[in-house]
Amino acid sequence: MDAARLHIAGYEAAVGPCADTGPEQQQPAPFAPGPDATRLDIHCFDPGKPEPERPDSARPLTGTRRRRTIVITAIGSVAGGLVLWAADPGAFAGLPAAFWVMAVLALIADARPYLVPGRRASAIILPSICFTFAILLAWGGPPALAVQFAAVTVAGVRLRHSVRRTLHLALQHAVALGAASAVAALTSLRIGPEELGIGPEELAIGPSWHDAALTCATAAAWIAARYAAAACVRRWTADSRPRIHRRRGHADLLATASLLLLGPILLVAAVVSPALLPLALLALHAVHRMVRWAGESERAARFDSLTGLPNRRALQAAIAERSPDRRRALLLLDLDRFRTVNDALGHGAGDRLLARVGDRLAAVVPAHDLVVRLGGDEFAVLATRVEGPAAARRIAQHLSEALSRPFPLDGTPVELSASIGIALQSGRRDAGTLLREAEAAMYEAKQRGDQLAVHGPDAAHHSPDRLALLAELRTALRKDPADDGIVLYYQPQIAIATGEVTGVEALLRWCHPRRGTVGPEELLRAAEPTPVMRMLTARVLEEVIIQLAQWCSQGRPLRAAVNVSARDLHAGDIADRVGALLERYAVPAELLQLEITESALMADPHRVLETTTRLSRMGVAISLDDFGTGYSSLQHLRRLPLAEVKIDRSFVLGMATDKGDAAIVRSVVGLAEALGLRAVAEGVEDEATWRLLAAAGCHTAQGWFHARPMPAADLAEWLARYRPVQPRKIDSGKPSKL
Repeated sequence: MDAARLHIAGYEAAVGPCADTGPEQQQPAPFAPGPDATRLDIHCFDPGKPEPERPDSARPLTGTRRRRTIVITAIGSVAGGLVLWAADPGAFAGLPAAFWVMAVLALIADARPYLVPGRRASAIILPSICFTFAILLAWGGPPALAVQFAAVTVAGVRLRHSVRRTLHLALQHAVALGAASAVAALTSLRIGPEELGIGPEELAIGPSWHDAALTCATAAAWIAARYAAAACVRRWTADSRPRIHRRRGHADLLATASLLLLGPILLVAAVVSPALLPLALLALHAVHRMVRWAGESERAARFDSLTGLPNRRALQAAIAERSPDRRRALLLLDLDRFRTVNDALGHGAGDRLLARVGDRLAAVVPAHDLVVRLGGDEFAVLATRVEGPAAARRIAQHLSEALSRPFPLDGTPVELSASIGIALQSGRRDAGTLLREAEAAMYEAKQRGDQLAVHGPDAAHHSPDRLALLAELRTALRKDPADDGIVLYYQPQIAIATGEVTGVEALLRWCHPRRGTVGPEELLRAAEPTPVMRMLTARVLEEVIIQLAQWCSQGRPLRAAVNVSARDLHAGDIADRVGALLERYAVPAELLQLEITESALMADPHRVLETTTRLSRMGVAISLDDFGTGYSSLQHLRRLPLAEVKIDRSFVLGMATDKGDAAIVRSVVGLAEALGLRAVAEGVEDEATWRLLAAAGCHTAQGWFHARPMPAADLAEWLARYRPVQPRKIDSGKPSKL
């Protein structure tokens, strides 16, 4: 058993058996055009190449098994013809040369059947139907059925179908021809040289408009009967639960109708001379090209061109085709540190690596589940047999193990890992909601430094109210700034030694029309794991830089600090956006400071280092926010181009009463001093804490002891009233004013 089979076995063991799974679903085919239209085929596709022909079962028809299949289907075809002849010998008596030419052409035509991707009920279109439909109109149903059975045999052999699949196809066409024959008999429709007495010189008085209308009705009966037969076969051989099918292209219906209505035209050509009938092969080639182009267009819209995997659109369609009584899980995988491959080996190597990641995921995931490339270095797996979070976690661990094996790339083994977010689908959650939940869980895993996280309905940031808030925030950000209700408050930062205002921190508020004022914590918890965060950061950066320009024009330049998220730093273009804004509003770069958190460093340290280095070279100061609360590492202070560290308020608030907190603050201040960084204490709310910070040598204080956050207009009034005050000296007990 090879590695892929071992991984699939492990995957199935992780999911566990499903009680309601039928035998055909347990061993699904990787690509089986036929009656089951419930599964989206997963296979690599190159739009520039013809669609590969694949066997209809997991085990290809080769060797003895294929020969046995050919013999059985051939015998079945001959037996079917003999039964028809025995039932109605008169129908086969005295058949003209035109019949035999059409029969031979039907067999030749079905040596190249048409495959419509993404459809099962009509995934195979047999070009022979134009000839068998013509035979039905001219010489009746039994000869048409006999030729159709032989043509289906040729098509089954060409596609390497199993006996069962060939029988399904023969049954569908037999039912279709039977329905068309019944309509023709009821309407006394017959188009043929013998029956109508039409000779070459009498063609002008051939079939009437009435006959043409009846022919269309007969063709419609053929199509309806075939679709109905395919639906019945699907219900009998697969899952009986109702499915939701989205409307797709109608290339199969158009091609089928074109072929059927070509039949009467072939009869007219046969009246002139049977030698004209082979020219129909050119028309069949044109129909084949139409079906192929339509299929390529549909595949290009539903498949990723780089990896050949289904894309986001295909995933959304698959999620919409949900079963009400089965839980499914969406696992979103984001490759960690993938950008290092592009930087070290080039984008071409990165593309090849993505293709190999897609191949490996497709190899280890069974065919009843869907592997998708969402874009960039993000992949997703839609697991269809998941009964709870524990099973979803086992699947995620299985996928992680598969990716942990090195990828050989240009002679270099490349190690990869992925952060995986899991969202469970039950009830009526749509594709957009499920994707947002999986993405939120994935970013939660990155922020925690874990390999995976499950979106849980019991968490506050997973609540429907939080999702509604996120949707309302997205809508507000698309409005004009004057109408979105988003305002910025500014809290002064005070130099402890001199009492002077050294800068301000911009804090976000949202004046919601129904919820009232929404604070920054709630906003960031909702927006940070989603693309809305980048929209919000862009909005805040522009307003802050506009405010800096106004203060500069008023002769009061102030440095303003703005928080940026992990998503902003990982995008990589924040340096370009900041530089463009500073240049547009003529603001010196040293007046802007960006605050980052340690959680942003854990997800992709290399990318964060590159982005912060670019910003620092521009003159924008970088501050490490909430130092000591996250995944603290001294290498961050050593490697990053930092200007300051901000001591988290949880330590500062307890300085006066907790010796441990006081010791931590003094240690951080000393470390910052040794590295030439500013130490800023957040949450300074009383004089005792202020004095302790002064004794520890802390550079800057920020908190309610000095001033609360306020709008820009109120800040101007506060600055006009403020007088710098030095901390009370420990030895004299007297305050010192400047």
